[in-house]
Amino acid sequence: MSLREWVQTARKTGASDLHLEGGSPPVVRVGGELRAVGPAVAANQIVQVGKETLGAEAWSHFMERGSADLSLVIGGTRCRVNLYRTIRGVAIAVRLLAPSIHDLRTCNLHPDLRKLVEPATGLVVISGPTGCGKSTTLAALIEEQNATRSRHIITLESPLEYLFTNRRSFIRQREIPTHSPSFEQAIVDALRENPDVLVISEMRTPEVIRLTLNAAETGHLVLATMHSSTCAESLSRICMAFPADLQSNIRAQLADCLVGVVCQRLEFVEAHQLRVPRCEILLASSGAKGAIRSGQFSQIANVIQSGGDDGCWTFDRYQRWMDAQREWTRAPPTAAIPDDIPAPPMAMKAPAKPARPPAAAPGDPIEISIDEEVDLTELAKRIEQRTR
Repeated sequence: MSLREWVQTARKTGASDLHLEGGSPPVVRVGGELRAVGPAVAANQIVQVGKETLGAEAWSHFMERGSADLSLVIGGTRCRVNLYRTIRGVAIAVRLLAPSIHDLRTCNLHPDLRKLVEPATGLVVISGPTGCGKSTTLAALIEEQNATRSRHIITLESPLEYLFTNRRSFIRQREIPTHSPSFEQAIVDALRENPDVLVISEMRTPEVIRLTLNAAETGHLVLATMHSSTCAESLSRICMAFPADLQSNIRAQLADCLVGVVCQRLEFVEAHQLRVPRCEILLASSGAKGAIRSGQFSQIANVIQSGGDDGCWTFDRYQRWMDAQREWTRAPPTAAIPDDIPAPPMAMKAPAKPARPPAAAPGDPIEISIDEEVDLTELAKRIEQRTR
């Protein structure tokens, strides 16, 4: 089987991830659980698939570095692909991305998250463990702005995952290192490109964190992701990334620019056979800012617990909201998109005008759709002509 066929098989099973390694059967992740699909795959077949996926030049870089990241359309599905070397040779991890971008409601997220993108400046952090849907939540927040506000949005990603179509906002997507050699350089460049919103796919190094905080302080709304298990851990990791003598300055900077933190996990809703995000939400209240400035991150949990009126949500409170939900949105199946299409067209076509219905013979019934607006004058003329 080719990578295209494996991805199509994974999509049919409803998988979120596909794992391939020489000498092992293909493995998919469905509803958070791993399962094998098919017989073991030969190591030389995985190597051949890797060479075809990367190309000759990128394959030589992969052999030197031992890993490679890219995103592309495979078998009609947009995928994030990671190739890496193991004791058994080459392995491939594929994340199957949603075919289209949804807003908060259709991503089964609480509408309160909309408050995070209302400010014009500040820092929003989306956190959680690997595979918890951070990128999807980030895309949903971008789409909320895209549908309601006219903003210049620059995204810095490695690799590009979701592809946006301009609606009310103008979205410029840059991939690291394809369009810029590093996140550090891309952030510095972005500040000269007149953005209203800057999206950073992951804060990994102290320098990226420093530049992210500076961007949030200089009149931009910055959305970024990082790995953590709670909101308090996210804030602590940001500060602990710096030497001890700088941490007090970083805490003050973070308290001044913070808009909010979301930490999410994926929970399986048995009744609907659906995985949905369960969130902890911290908004930058005076209590939260005071705890950050003093470095008392252990108090963040108490701030969230007592901050319901400020818009904060504990995991337990969010779970009660989930339990009260009776309707969850399941993304409808969509037609496969053609392979090797780097981006959707940026210009939106005007909807085609409906064709004028053919003239009806006398005695024929007059059909009226309940979904269309009816011009009563035109309807009277049609009835008069029919009865002549």
